[in-house]
Amino acid sequence: MKLALMCRNAELYSHERIVDAAKARGHEISVVDHLRCYINITSLRPTVRYKGEELPVFDAVIPRIGASVTFYGTAVLRQLEMMGVYPVNESVAISRSRDKLRSLQLLARKGIGLPVTVFAHRTSQADEILDMIGGAPVIIKLLEGTQGIGVVLGETQKAAESIIQAFGGVNTNILVQEFIKEAGGEDIRCIVVGDKVVATMKRKGKEGDFRSNIHRGGTAEKVKITPQERSTAVGAARAMGLNFCGVDLLRSNHGPVVMEVNSSPGLEGIEKATGIDVADKLIDFIEKNAKPGKTKTRGKG
Repeated sequence: MKLALMCRNAELYSHERIVDAAKARGHEISVVDHLRCYINITSLRPTVRYKGEELPVFDAVIPRIGASVTFYGTAVLRQLEMMGVYPVNESVAISRSRDKLRSLQLLARKGIGLPVTVFAHRTSQADEILDMIGGAPVIIKLLEGTQGIGVVLGETQKAAESIIQAFGGVNTNILVQEFIKEAGGEDIRCIVVGDKVVATMKRKGKEGDFRSNIHRGGTAEKVKITPQERSTAVGAARAMGLNFCGVDLLRSNHGPVVMEVNSSPGLEGIEKATGIDVADKLIDFIEKNAKPGKTKTRGKG
C-alpha cells in the first residue's frame, strides 16, 4: 500500500515507529508536513501540493496533527479525504476531540462515565459554579490546554473561587470538574485501535503533582483493566468517531470516568511500559480497513 504520515516532526519516537512498522510490513510510506502543503480547492479535481509537486492519491493517511495547528491540519486532511484517501482518523473526528467541551457533550450523550463538569465564561459567581459540582476540591481547566498545561487544582473553597475569578479576569472559557480524590493522582491510558483496546498503562504524577502526564514528569507501568473500563474506552472512541486514539480514564468510586480522548496519542510511553508493538497494530488495522473513498464520517455531533 501507499501510505502517508501527516506530521510536523518525522524524528519523534511515535512517527519513526509508525514509519518502521509500515516498511516492515512491505508498504511505501511518505512523511508529509501538513503546514507546508498548499490546497487547490476546485470542484472537479481537488489536489494538494507539497514541496513543489502534487501529492499522489495515497491508499491511506495517518494524521498526527498537533493541537496548535488543528485548523490547518484538518483542512489538509479534508482535502485528502475529498481525493478519496482513507483517513485513519477523519478530519471531523479530530476536530471533535480537540474541542474539550464538545467532546464531553458527545460522551455525555452516549452515557459514557464522566466527572461532574461545569462550563463557564462569566465567573463572577464562582460560589454558584462550585455548588453545582458539590464544592472543593475541584480541577479548573483552560479549554485550550494540553499535556497538563492550563490545569489547576483548587484544593479549598476559597482557593477554587480565587482561581475561577482569576481566569475570569483574562476573559477565557473554563471547565470546572470534580476532583476524583480516590484516583490518587493516577490515571489509565488506553490505546484504542478500531474497536479494541490494544494496550493499557497506569500513569502516576510525580510526587506532589495531581497531574499524571508523562510530559509533566509522571511515570508509567503496565496495568490490567476491567471489562467495564475496556467498554468505556471503546465507547468513548466510538462516540468521537476515532479509529485510533488514547482514552484517559480515572478510577472513581462510581466507576471509570473519561478525562480526555486524544486523537494523536504518543507511542513511546505505552510501548515501553507494556512491550506491545502499537505501531504494528495500527498498520494491521489499516491493511484490513483502508478502501478508496471510504471517508464517511463516523459518530454524530
